[in-house]
Amino acid sequence: MVTSSQASPTVAAPSDARPPKTMPPPKRARRRWWRWRADHVSLLWRVFGANVVVFLVAFALLAWAPIKIDRVATPGELLILTIGLAVMLAADLVLVRRALGPLRRLTRVMSAVDPAQPGRRAEATGGSGREVVALTDALNAMLDRLEDERRESSRRALAAQEGERARIARELHDEVGQTLTAIALRAERAVGEPSPPSQALSEIAETVLRSLEDVQRIGRELRPEALDDLGLVSALSALCSRVGGQGGLRVRRDLDWQLPMLSAEVELVIYRVAQEALTNALRHAQCTEVIVSLRRDAGHVVLTVRDNGRGLAEPRSGSGLGGMRERALLIGAELDVRSDRGEGMEIALTVPVAPD
Repeated sequence: MVTSSQASPTVAAPSDARPPKTMPPPKRARRRWWRWRADHVSLLWRVFGANVVVFLVAFALLAWAPIKIDRVATPGELLILTIGLAVMLAADLVLVRRALGPLRRLTRVMSAVDPAQPGRRAEATGGSGREVVALTDALNAMLDRLEDERRESSRRALAAQEGERARIARELHDEVGQTLTAIALRAERAVGEPSPPSQALSEIAETVLRSLEDVQRIGRELRPEALDDLGLVSALSALCSRVGGQGGLRVRRDLDWQLPMLSAEVELVIYRVAQEALTNALRHAQCTEVIVSLRRDAGHVVLTVRDNGRGLAEPRSGSGLGGMRERALLIGAELDVRSDRGEGMEIALTVPVAPD
């Protein structure tokens, strides 16, 4: 049985077939494309293009308008020239104002930014121009950094406040509280003793005096009395003597008594920076000598605290350095920390002062 197979015929497309028509892009897509092109046009070329349009129109009017100007213009010709100049300037003003519109909008946004209400950002509208887009991005990045720094500063300030409160509470509990408890117990025993109460009263008086010294020390740490009563230099001298007597540390002083007039805020910042630097040297530096210097130098007052301790390879923001920098920023001063491992640390606070 013979079987035969026939190939299925192939259907060819007609020769006059045309490719399918492509639909034009929607108006919204074309509008976005033109806006993208406008955002990448420099502001310089925008202003230049506006002036080119005005000058071309003026050139066309002078070239093809049926107006003749004599060598010496008549009053009527001067009137026509004045009107044409006014129209040209007005058109140039309108076009340049339109080209600079995004800058005005960005300026309004910058003026309306309130640090107390974070989160507001500038937005470059469509067709703003390359420079305006870059300026908007830079402004938003700056606002982000400022808000982050403000949050971090607030966090550090709250942490410092809570730490100070915890320290005061701990000292009141450990020292003053225990001393008062000892006084109460000694007084109870004295009541039940048949002997004369003179010895018990003497012991109670000594305990009360020690407790009073503790309270005075805590008060000095909160607000130095010598700074208000005797001035900055005397307060620093007393601070050096007190720190040197606490840990057997030798504290050398080089203090200039002929300092310019400083505000109370500046004096407090200088004192606190010196206090923090001496505390760090006493607790962490493992040093035997510290030099505290306060000098006047070319329109500045410079506080320098230098120790001969172990130093740090890379000074970190800890160990009170962050608080020192924040205090320096409050008065427009500059804090410089120089340290090498094994060669000690030097902290310099440079405070600008007004000329005499």
